Amino acid sequence: MSSAIINGKEIGQEIRNTVAERVARLKEQGLTPGLAVVLVGDNQASATYVRNKQKSCEAIGMFSELIKLPEETTQAELLSQIESLNNREDIHGILVQLPLPKHIDEDTVIATIAVDKDVDGFSPVSVGKMMLGQETFLPCTPFGVMKLLEYSGIEIAGKHAVIVGRSHIVGKPMGQLLLQKDATVTYTHSKTPDLPSFTKQADILIAAVGRANFITKEHVKEGAVVIDVGINRDENNKLCGDVNFTEVDGIASHITPVPGGVGPMTITMLLFNTVQAAEMTLANNNKVIN
Repeated sequence: MSSAIINGKEIGQEIRNTVAERVARLKEQGLTPGLAVVLVGDNQASATYVRNKQKSCEAIGMFSELIKLPEETTQAELLSQIESLNNREDIHGILVQLPLPKHIDEDTVIATIAVDKDVDGFSPVSVGKMMLGQETFLPCTPFGVMKLLEYSGIEIAGKHAVIVGRSHIVGKPMGQLLLQKDATVTYTHSKTPDLPSFTKQADILIAAVGRANFITKEHVKEGAVVIDVGINRDENNKLCGDVNFTEVDGIASHITPVPGGVGPMTITMLLFNTVQAAEMTLANNNKVIN
């Protein structure tokens, strides 16, 4: 029997519909949520992601602005651009598309984004608040995975979640969000010996290692929930995830496909965070007026 498919397109659209309603309510009060996306250089994959983000904003009635800078932009010029966006009242969320050219320090750039506009959830302040379980913007991909589990009715409390990967963007925050929902969390990575001995214990297995078809049937326990965060190209240049879907299908109780699983959720949660930022701005403005 095949595994149940966790459909990120459908769940993402359901969430976007509710976000669109929130946008409409904000507009009635004279505020249009605005997202600025900064793109440095000519990375084609990044350009495609940015186009998708802009289309998604427009589809739900948000304002979106693209700031496209040449590859040779200096770090000082980029930081100046971010400072100017920090000060703009029509921009509620700022996203700097990664990766940046090698001569620019990503950490410095991320730390320059105003905390109340850090809709990617990458700044040290946002990460610190997330670790402490305080209200903050959550990183979009792990946040999207949590929504996939929630909307699919998958119980997290008391389950053993195993993360394969330890990036700042997915692996590390993913484990923290699961921990906050009372999962027992194990982190694994490229230096973990005998990886299947860990992944086979997982009730919830999150693959975020960035290697095509890396997770096979030998890694998966019967009945586990398998979430595939990877976006890769196989030897035939076909889009695929970190999980060998054909092998794992039928072993897992639930599985996300690539494409159409986690991918749509990342942009959905970016929209969610930006609208939340706009709502917070309105609430603060009302406090000042009162």
